Amino acid sequence: MVQRVNEEAVRFAAAGSSLEGRIALPPGARAGAVVCHPHPQYGGDMENSVVLATTQALQETGIATLRFNFRGVGGSEGRYSGGFAEAADARAAIDCLRTRLPQAILSLGGYSFGAIVALLAGHDDPAIDRLFAIALPATMFETGPLEASIKPKLFVLGDRDQYCPYPAMEALVARLHGDNALVRLEGADHFLFGFEDRVGEAVARFIAPS
Repeated sequence: MVQRVNEEAVRFAAAGSSLEGRIALPPGARAGAVVCHPHPQYGGDMENSVVLATTQALQETGIATLRFNFRGVGGSEGRYSGGFAEAADARAAIDCLRTRLPQAILSLGGYSFGAIVALLAGHDDPAIDRLFAIALPATMFETGPLEASIKPKLFVLGDRDQYCPYPAMEALVARLHGDNALVRLEGADHFLFGFEDRVGEAVARFIAPS
């Protein structure tokens, strides 16, 4: 029987702004993950269904989670910056989780815009062990810095994604260094309606300690 893990409200500072989040700490957790939400200017927040399904799957696997609102979203202070300050938000979220689990293996990832932010924030941050990107709009950002990263990376993409043709993702993953994985969701588009649980399961398998 799966035991659900209660989340608690948390606030943390990021580049002068106070951000709100929800943290869950399963007993004995040896790994943790921060999950970033999709684009704030299109309704994205930490209550997004893909974010919720991913954090729940991780918690049920015994992995600690932190989901949060980027600056200017919900009860988080500040304003949208186009991604630069949001990367600082993501790194601050990792720091927040690290204070609660100082010895844990930590992963950073997100969905859509959140995936872009997570990769930009985490590709060269020594505090982050693994990266995951759900429905990454790979044709909409500069991938050069990512191509130098040797961290293990997971990409989850529907083969009908409107913002990243699946062959373009295959080409990107082929250029990357390190231990990388690409999960194809047949029939899924960018919004992943009906595929949320499969996304969560894929991320949990990638992050779960061996």
